[in-house]
Amino acid sequence: MKRADLPDSDCGIAQALGVIGDWWTFLVVRDIAGGTTRFDGLQRELGVSRRALAERLAKLVEHGVLERRPYSTRPPRHDYVLTAKGEGLLPALIALQDWGTRHVMGDGALTATSETGSAESRRVHELVGRKIPDVLLERHDGEPVAPGAPGVWTVLYFFPGAFAPGAQDHPPGWADIPGATGCTLEALAYASRFADFEAAGATIRGVSTQRPDQLAAFVAHAKLPYPLLSDQNDRLAAGLLLPTFRTAGVDRFKRLTLLADPGSVVRAVQFPISDPAGSVDEMLALVRDR
Repeated sequence: MKRADLPDSDCGIAQALGVIGDWWTFLVVRDIAGGTTRFDGLQRELGVSRRALAERLAKLVEHGVLERRPYSTRPPRHDYVLTAKGEGLLPALIALQDWGTRHVMGDGALTATSETGSAESRRVHELVGRKIPDVLLERHDGEPVAPGAPGVWTVLYFFPGAFAPGAQDHPPGWADIPGATGCTLEALAYASRFADFEAAGATIRGVSTQRPDQLAAFVAHAKLPYPLLSDQNDRLAAGLLLPTFRTAGVDRFKRLTLLADPGSVVRAVQFPISDPAGSVDEMLALVRDR
């Protein structure tokens, strides 16, 4: 059936489902966003039949969600990568993950944290040994950069939102969301120990879904000696399936920290974080141990 033949042909939801088709297709997009771009790797990760996978990949290429990039001519082999159209699906992936975590696996409560030992916590800790996807994020000064600093250990701390007085107000009800507050305290704690991290061979980067101009205002207000990166398009959130929550119409990171080695492979995880300032000293100890 062609999309034009679908019922509700003027409905964007119906038309989108005409492309996505079924849940396997969404999982294909999820794994490609996470860096598994070759047929055998996708088939191994998903456990789907080769025929079913081939059909779904072909359909996504046909609709311009994916493109094939050759990496071998004999035999012919391709990487499947997201196009700009495909990257437009990433917020939908994040929304599905948030809904499933909150309303299917959880009790529906809005929270910016998690419980130790929860399914969400286990998923985050399984990132150890995983390479950070090759994506570019926009630094607070507008420069596109990779999440991990080349050649050194990188502390990537993800935070819900940091707000400079007079530049941006806290979202309504922010203080009532468990785990949402403490971003300024955490940022300043990392700033106070910045020289210690550098002496231990690591650099610091904060990551939020806020816009670069909002992050720039906070960097200037707090006089941070390290950069803040914007994942406003959900590239890294979707690539690593990082935990998020949604409030005031914006997807925001739950507070967590990753330690990545010089090859951008995750070597340690902090999640959930109940003490934003105390977690900084704990991370410094982890860096020094390595």
